[in-house]
This record gives sequence, structure tokens and C-alpha cells, in this order.
Amino acid sequence: MTNLSHITCFLLDMDGTVYLGDKLLPGALEFLQQAKQAGSDLLFLTNNSSRSTAYYAEKLTRMGWPASPQDILTSGMATAAYIHSLQPKARVYLVGTQELADEFSTWGLILTSDAPDFVVLGFDTTLTYHKLQTACQLITDGVCYIATHPDINCPTETGYIPDCGAMIALIQASTGRLPKVIGKPNKEIIEAAFSRKPYSTRQMAMIGDRLYTDMATAKNAGITGILVLSGETKQEHLAESPIEPDYVFDNLGELAYRLRQTE
Repeated sequence: MTNLSHITCFLLDMDGTVYLGDKLLPGALEFLQQAKQAGSDLLFLTNNSSRSTAYYAEKLTRMGWPASPQDILTSGMATAAYIHSLQPKARVYLVGTQELADEFSTWGLILTSDAPDFVVLGFDTTLTYHKLQTACQLITDGVCYIATHPDINCPTETGYIPDCGAMIALIQASTGRLPKVIGKPNKEIIEAAFSRKPYSTRQMAMIGDRLYTDMATAKNAGITGILVLSGETKQEHLAESPIEPDYVFDNLGELAYRLRQTE
């Protein structure tokens, strides 16, 4: 029996959970409407650092769910906040999109390849060999190395494409170094989520399609983990995983249906 009546705030992954590409996944809008009608709070928590919070808010709104940038927390934003907390005017060599660069600049971080304090690897859909070459040289030279998130693949409507985790592996092969990772399932993005939504652990749940990020986030935060099989994780992966979600549903539509049954 599904009993989530104690949950008053849902942290929601987006890619593979709410939508795939430019299409809402089955039951996503139904679940969002039902959660809001029940008085639940929502925070969209994504590891995808290629886009800004404004982009995601506009995308959700265009799909039929009115959202503002304040409703979104990205791994890119969490990374910028983390670096700012360490060194407010830090010099950063960023391997990322222009949207991520703009977000870093709003935090007062200085983007440069000249004597940076940090190298930051994001999900860079504008990646070039020159960027990789520069990053690897700086990392080999000992510059502090941070990655926004560990996701290996990003789901799209036409299949999976290499994400930040794949680039981490490439850079490790070249430099022998691994980064500090900020996004799900790590404590820095969890702390950022709790600062945005200060509920008790019992009141919060993480909904997502990935065991090693979304469900590991729930485990690390001590909150309820709800896995949906609409994205990367398939039923056969569950038996092989050391991470066990509290609940498993085919998609958000099934979760909405189960929640209605317990009302």
C-alpha cells in the first residue's frame, strides 16, 4: 500500500521523470496538479547544468505547468553557490555552455583561463577539443577540479547522449584525477535544496528515474525515495543495485493514481 500522506514537499528530477526532450512523460502534469491541489510543495531538482533556471522555468510553463526560476535548482547553480561560499571572487575556468557561464557570472565569479582557482566541468553541449585540452592541462598542473554532476548519460527523445560523467571518465584517463562532484547525490546540492525548502526529512521525498543519483540522493538525505521507470532505470536494474528505493512506479501517472487511492 502506498502511503505518502506525510510528504509535504516533493523534490522532482526533470529529464526522464517529468519530461523527455520537449514532451511531457505520461501522467506528469496529472501528478503535478494533484500534488499542488493537495497542498504539497514542489522543487524541481536537476543535475542538467547545460541550461539556466530561467530556461527550465520557461520550458515547464510552455508544457503546461506554470513555474518560475525559484522553483528550479540545478547542479550548476549549486556549484556556483558552493564556489562562492569558498571564495566569492574566485577565478574559474569553466567547461560549460554560455547559459552556465552567465549563471556563474551572476554569482560574481570571474571566468578565465588565466591562472584560475578552479576548473569546473559541466554538461557542455558546446564542448570543443580546445576546451578539453585547456582543462586537462590545468587539472594536471594541480588546479582544484570540480564537476557539476556525475550523470553518465542524458536522456533525449532519440536516445542517450554523453553527459558530464562520461567527460569525467575521459579527463580521468588523461590526467589521472577525479573531481569533487556537487550535484545529486552529493551533500552540497542536498544542503542547497534543504535551504530552499526547510522541511523535516520525514516530510520530503525525492522522485527520479536514476538509482545512482536520484535514489542515492534520497538515501544520503534521509528522505523517501520514489523511483519512476520512465527514464534511465529499468526493472532489471533494481536487482543489481545496492540502492533500494522506497517506492517504484512506472511513471508519475501511476504515482498519482496510487496517491488518489489513499486519499
